[in-house]
Amino acid sequence: MNIRLMKQLDASFGRLLSLLLPAASQFNQSVSFANTLFIRPGGIGDAVLLAPVLRTFKKKFPDAKLTVLAERRNAGIFALIPEVDQVLRYDLPRELLAVFRLHPELVIDTEQYHCLSTVLASLLGRATRIGFATNGRARLFHRAIPYSHDDYEVDSFFHLVAPLEVMPPLSFDIPFLTVPEESRTIARQLLAPLADDSFVVLFPGASIPERRWNAERLRQVAAGLNKIGYKVVLVGGTEDVEVCEAIMQSFATASLNLAGKTSLAGTAAILQRASLLISGDSSVLHLGVGLGVPTVSLFGPGRAKKWAPKGKQHIVLNKNFPCSPCTTFGYTDPCPCNAACLQQIPPEWVVDSAVLLLPKNAK
Repeated sequence: MNIRLMKQLDASFGRLLSLLLPAASQFNQSVSFANTLFIRPGGIGDAVLLAPVLRTFKKKFPDAKLTVLAERRNAGIFALIPEVDQVLRYDLPRELLAVFRLHPELVIDTEQYHCLSTVLASLLGRATRIGFATNGRARLFHRAIPYSHDDYEVDSFFHLVAPLEVMPPLSFDIPFLTVPEESRTIARQLLAPLADDSFVVLFPGASIPERRWNAERLRQVAAGLNKIGYKVVLVGGTEDVEVCEAIMQSFATASLNLAGKTSLAGTAAILQRASLLISGDSSVLHLGVGLGVPTVSLFGPGRAKKWAPKGKQHIVLNKNFPCSPCTTFGYTDPCPCNAACLQQIPPEWVVDSAVLLLPKNAK
């Protein structure tokens, strides 16, 4: 089932069904954690930023069986989180039916806005349900949690488990994703042409056009990095191959284009070996954060308070136009000024920021 169809179904039936189902009773503080289901629809970035919660939850309740219900585009992330015991996909009918055979005692719906995940949670027997109080969904949860666009998304996810006395640690273990050895081996083979030289990963992609930076500016950044002694590795999906080829045309001896050549785990393994990641507001940005890679990120339409990386090893570039951010619950209207808030970020800003984070002696 494709993403657009799922959103249409949610808009058509999700809200209606959520109004027809009976309201949840009062939250029971003595809920069992033995069989816990986390529901995580959406993209890769959401899945990555849920990882600290999953790891902390499992540490507090080590005997709990932890199942995640995801979808095709983000399920691979949970293979990078050893604390997760089982991953099922709700866009595969056979695996969706398997959820009903789980009989979970606790269901935590991490979806921020859409209703179908909440409807599903309400159909899972007598499970205690926790989720965000958005879009009229609060009545279906035993504990409905307020959601703010001004909270970093990791913090928002921790709010969901606060009623269970699962609290965020003073500092997260970094990295909080684990790359399989098989993927690391493949990455070493793909990166062999660089002969162990230091490199910067450049990702030009994004889920929507408004978050994609100008290809010529990306090319200028690649050239600037070459001048200070760093090679550039380009990553992305098949949809990013063309722009990556355009970026590296002038740098054939100092760049490596791996767009369309790696799995999600393979991309993670490449990022793990990088000195720095440069990206827009994207899933790959969050993947780099989860792997402990320093980042320079470009924001404009997206909400930096909600999604931008935190910490001294991350630099966030943002022109802070009066009209930005304009993304709300994942929706970004077509921009009448061609996302000038993003496109007007100078390449020099990016290169100068990279220099601040990169080791001084590039090999």
